[in-house]
Amino acid sequence: MLFRNATLADGRRRDVRVSGETVAAVGEDLGVREDERTVDATGKRLLPGMIDAHVHFREPGDSHKEDWTTGSRSAAAGGVTTVVDQPNTSPPTVDGDAFDEKATLAADSLVDFGLNGGVTADWDPDSLLDRDVFALGEVFLADSTGNMGVEEPLFLDALAEADARDVTVTVHAEDASLFNVSAQERDDADAWSAYRTARAEAAAVARACEVAAERDTTIHVAHTSTPQGIDTASEAGMTCEVTPHHMYLSRNDLRDLDTYGRMNPPLRREKRRQRVYDRVVDGTVDMIATDHAPHTADEKDAAIWDAPSGVPGVETALPMLLADARTGDLTYERVRDLTAANPAEVFALPSKGRIAEGMDADLVLVDPGKTHPIRADRLHTKCDWTPFEGREAVFPELTLVRGSVVYERDSDDRPGGGSETFGEAVGRNVRTAAEANSDRASESGPVTRGEETESIADLAAEVVEERPDDDRR
Repeated sequence: MLFRNATLADGRRRDVRVSGETVAAVGEDLGVREDERTVDATGKRLLPGMIDAHVHFREPGDSHKEDWTTGSRSAAAGGVTTVVDQPNTSPPTVDGDAFDEKATLAADSLVDFGLNGGVTADWDPDSLLDRDVFALGEVFLADSTGNMGVEEPLFLDALAEADARDVTVTVHAEDASLFNVSAQERDDADAWSAYRTARAEAAAVARACEVAAERDTTIHVAHTSTPQGIDTASEAGMTCEVTPHHMYLSRNDLRDLDTYGRMNPPLRREKRRQRVYDRVVDGTVDMIATDHAPHTADEKDAAIWDAPSGVPGVETALPMLLADARTGDLTYERVRDLTAANPAEVFALPSKGRIAEGMDADLVLVDPGKTHPIRADRLHTKCDWTPFEGREAVFPELTLVRGSVVYERDSDDRPGGGSETFGEAVGRNVRTAAEANSDRASESGPVTRGEETESIADLAAEVVEERPDDDRR
């Protein structure tokens, strides 16, 4: 496949050739080969696929909410080419057998995936970490869906086990001792935000970073929802993610969302939301991850203390960020770094996150001139609602996972329209794939460049274009 005249994240217009699973060439005026499909990308943006480091695809145990087929279709339609599934399923992914069960189910995925291992009092680190685990966590420092909250001694054990095996630990940081119990007397939708306080997150992030630093290791802080938490993680040399719902929604929206807006951590006041958004823009935040946590509408339509926590988001994250890039609130380079380059760097995925020769051909083609309103009935998750109903977004027209087309629609059709097609389940465990590629590289010796290359000047420009922004810390 050859993309002609595509605009990359930094504004350079290039042809991009895909051969097999990888990007074969990036250059100007690449000649069309016989029997090669060509895509006219004039006026469109070609971006590396999003790596969503935080999803809950609900299998095994809750396939009525989501499964690997529907979740990965939703991801593909939203330009996400790699997902990382969290361990709070049923059974939780806390030992080798549970990991193997989930890995079998994940074979139905259209997109590449990582599978995180969980930490509980019953976990078996020896069998779990003998598998191709993506990371440990999210380690819950306060209870959330799945009742997997742990005390600090177990957190310390997890850090030690992970450090011995060079595995990243991701943390859900809230301090339950700082929750506002008086809020439990209320029954309005805002009570959940009042209960799980911003101070509880800020203190837990500070303590988790302190513990990690004392052991000369690093952690990744999941779904930071406060400017204090983000700043603490950054200043400690740790990494963090922010969700789209904490970027775009605040407690002001709970009047409309009601219990559908319950999540962990909860929505914050509007001023805090704006300060979180500012840190996404200025480079303090490392990545956007959706915390895609689907529940059915029937489940969410309950009292605030009974409704489950979580909202869907894997299909709408990149489209909303691209809408902000279209208006100039974010740059396309920043979107690329938040969704692809930085997650690839933080989680050691060297073949992903950039458009360059030899990289995985995880590609997303969008037309920034066309926006569409987000409509729940046009999305592909089993979850039949969205907290972002009606927001304008820039949706993909074409999504590739390692060179395979997994999603496509006509440019003049709307998302969810009749022209949509989905590809086969080509997803694979990125950790298993990385080990296989490393073994093959060792056996075959040094890699040499193919005949079709760019000039030295173009190659230098390519490296600059696809490197994460220098100001991201």
